Amino acid sequence: MSAMAPEGPPSPPPLRRRRTVRLRTMLVCLAVVPTVAMGTQVAVTAQRLLAQSEHLRGDVEDGERIGVPLVKLMNELQAERAMTAARWAGSPVTDDALREKRAGTDRAAAEFRRISGGGEGAQQADEDGQDHGEGRLDAVGGRLDLLASYRKRADAHSGSPEQAVGYYTGVIDDIIRAYQDEFSHSEDAELAQESRPAVALFSATEMVAREDTALALAGPSRELAATGFSQFLDAVGTHRYLYDTWIVPYLPPAELAEYDKLTGSDAWQSKLRIENAVIANHKDTATGVKLPADVGDWSAAYRTFAPRLAQLNTDRARGVFEDADAKATELEVEVSWLIGASGGALLLVTAVVVLTTRSVLRRLNRLHTRTVAIAEETLPDVVARLQRGEPVDEEALPAVRGRQDEVGQIADAFARVVAASVDGHRQLAAERHGFGLFASGIASRTGNLVSRQLSLTEDLQDTFGHDEALLAQLMRSDQLTVGMRRQIENLLILAGGEIPDPHTEPMRVADLLREAAAEVEDFRRIERQALDEASVQPHAISQISHLLAELLDNATRFSPPRSKVVVRAELVADGLSVEIEDRGPRVTPAGYEAMNERLHSAPPYSVLAENAHRLGLFVVGHLAEQLQARVTLRRSVYGGTAAVVVLPGTLLAPAAQHPEPGPRPDREPRPAAVPAPVRIPVREPAVREPAVREPAVGEPAPEAPPAPAPGAAAPAPVPPRPERALPTRSTAAADARPALPERVPQTHLTRQLRGPRAPEPEAGRDAATPEEVADAWADYEEGTKKVEAELGADQS
Repeated sequence: MSAMAPEGPPSPPPLRRRRTVRLRTMLVCLAVVPTVAMGTQVAVTAQRLLAQSEHLRGDVEDGERIGVPLVKLMNELQAERAMTAARWAGSPVTDDALREKRAGTDRAAAEFRRISGGGEGAQQADEDGQDHGEGRLDAVGGRLDLLASYRKRADAHSGSPEQAVGYYTGVIDDIIRAYQDEFSHSEDAELAQESRPAVALFSATEMVAREDTALALAGPSRELAATGFSQFLDAVGTHRYLYDTWIVPYLPPAELAEYDKLTGSDAWQSKLRIENAVIANHKDTATGVKLPADVGDWSAAYRTFAPRLAQLNTDRARGVFEDADAKATELEVEVSWLIGASGGALLLVTAVVVLTTRSVLRRLNRLHTRTVAIAEETLPDVVARLQRGEPVDEEALPAVRGRQDEVGQIADAFARVVAASVDGHRQLAAERHGFGLFASGIASRTGNLVSRQLSLTEDLQDTFGHDEALLAQLMRSDQLTVGMRRQIENLLILAGGEIPDPHTEPMRVADLLREAAAEVEDFRRIERQALDEASVQPHAISQISHLLAELLDNATRFSPPRSKVVVRAELVADGLSVEIEDRGPRVTPAGYEAMNERLHSAPPYSVLAENAHRLGLFVVGHLAEQLQARVTLRRSVYGGTAAVVVLPGTLLAPAAQHPEPGPRPDREPRPAAVPAPVRIPVREPAVREPAVREPAVGEPAPEAPPAPAPGAAAPAPVPPRPERALPTRSTAAADARPALPERVPQTHLTRQLRGPRAPEPEAGRDAATPEEVADAWADYEEGTKKVEAELGADQS
């Protein structure tokens, strides 16, 4: 049976991480996109203008190449048409004159065929696939092919005269349409508008020429057929309309002036007079029209104004070509200016973008550099100074300046963050300092209680020293009390305080090691190997003693019960090296790294709270920092742990200050706020005889015991007040214990412990169980609370 698919909605697809685009890339894209768009627009506009210029150049070239031959051909055909009409009507036209006129037409036709039938323009037109008036030109060419046949008909008077002159009229109409089509495809609206007067001039000239042909058909009889008269009337009306509507309003000033001169000439006035006479004197056009006698002046007037009219047509055509050429040049110049201005604008935009990008990136880089410097250097230094209680230089921190730009707003925001962080660390430092003062006060008050407890223990030892079992318990209580005092000193050190040192003279290293060993509960397992030539300055004795006591206590706790802890000291190049070597369990390299880190860094109270059961290394680290010493934990060659303490040479006393061996004056006791280490050695007497302890200096002598009453039994001998001895775990008999030296409270056992030592029995396993230790701590806490309550009641 196949497994069923799990029920429930399908899990959402994993979110794809969006790629972060760099600011430099965004700025470059912001500059490139409009620049490319602008460049593309300029390129397209320039290409369009250049194409328009090329078209205008092509139109000018085609106009000059085809337009001039067309105009010449049109003029020749008009002249041959008029001469053919005159000869048909019987006017005196010689064969030589007609032959010469036809030869001129043939030359113009041959030139037209050469231009329109081949050459560059035609080939380009074929390649482009555009018309360009080729249909009209072909029509003109086709009609010219029939010129010879129509000439023969005209010579033979075959057909009607209208048919004879109609052939020429059709060819001329095709020429005018071809000329008009030549400029109708122009993409320039101004050029197309400007070419209309030129085409209208050609049409108007053709209309005047048709009038001349119609009057020529009248012949010497001056009788005009009805169709010819109708054509004459159409020609007069058309050319007057064209001049008034399509020519005169559009002529440039120079050509308009020429036109005014032409129309104001005698020949043109004669033309108008004859036209008006022909139109006004006709009666019935059904059978024909008799022309007035003034018609005889037409030929002379026409020969006078016709060349000027043709020149006006040519000037207008050339004006169109020149304007087109100038327009093309203007377009090319415009393209040049467009490209130049656009290139300059693009360069300007590129320069502005580059400068802006560099400015923004430079400001951001400065902001980043300063931010990193503040985050990695200034802010940690400020925090460290705040933790040390030192003043902070506010000028080194960024300030809010209220800048308006985006980069400035980011800088102001970072300045606010730094200010908030510094304020928070300042508050934490103040709280830490306040807590340190609070802890120091608690340590001081607790130290007073411990001192009172030690004094009470001493009194009990003096009073009940004859009871061996009770004395052993009192010594155990004394040892626990001294351990509590060291814990109080640890609290003072971790709170940032220092252990006051009452010593006034240097102490030899061997004596210092003895005093540090006396602070350890299992002191008999410590084997000392020290120099007698080196001594420690008095101001550092208590701190060094405390540091070594913590390391020795740690070594004895983590070593097998029957193993020795060796402490040795020797002079090295950097000062004094003290090595404490135990036979404890193996520690991994990572463990040594973590412990050395505790030694070399001052942890916050949160870390201390998490490691409240392992504060010894933190205390050693604080003391080493105060002494400028180096403490390193490493694996011993015997498999245990070796703690190496290197004390700087500044803590060692010069050779001249080394005290000579022998009795030394007792030191002044430590202040009650920070009790000094106390070890009270106990010596049991070998002979139990009455004895009186010698009074101390300034103490009154004790009174003699009263004599026994008569008859009363002799009192039992008063046991001597035993001297306090070091606690021992040996189970040997009392009389087998060697006598130990006595020391005065609040002093060290330097002089007493310097004497020869009796062989010590083998140390046995510590009889104290964890439950007993816990009970001892519970008793201590309960006693502390009671004493505090009593002190509170006394103060109230």
